[in-house]
Amino acid sequence: MSWKSSPQHYGSVAIAIHWVSAAAILLQFGLGVAAANAGDAGAQAGLLRAHVVLGIFVVTLTLIRLGWWLIDRRPAALAGLPSWQALSERAVRVLLYLLILLLGASGLAVLALSGAADILFAGAGRALPDFTRLPPMAAHIGAAAALLGLAALHIVAALYHHFWRRDGLLGRMWKARAGAPS
Repeated sequence: MSWKSSPQHYGSVAIAIHWVSAAAILLQFGLGVAAANAGDAGAQAGLLRAHVVLGIFVVTLTLIRLGWWLIDRRPAALAGLPSWQALSERAVRVLLYLLILLLGASGLAVLALSGAADILFAGAGRALPDFTRLPPMAAHIGAAAALLGLAALHIVAALYHHFWRRDGLLGRMWKARAGAPS
């Protein structure tokens, strides 16, 4: 498999970025929910530390993905795909990227406004603040909910194409088997 995409199939770089991003984002949701519900301050700090580090990784990976599309091409749209589906695919993709970047920006704003970065990473002996009192936290939670909804829509659409339309769309984001048509 080529590291760059072809007109029929995503390349190995795009596939790796996609699946690593998906796994990291799912882990991010879990860490965020676990941190919000942690009863122990030490456990909450550890979960938030992991959430912040992984969040920076996800935003960095998203920026790499956006840069990658400047040098790589996406596979061509499927033949016979209704124009509204092609438009909705583009809109969902752009919104996913924007929401990930908004989550990163709002998360960093929460850290900056709350002083939690010193507590989490510099060992400051203070208790973590109540993040819900900070305006960027509302944006962070709203963007997380929207991202979860759009990711669910993305998954349902991929499964629709795979099981209902049987048009090979989902296979374009998997590693091609040797000798298999891409």
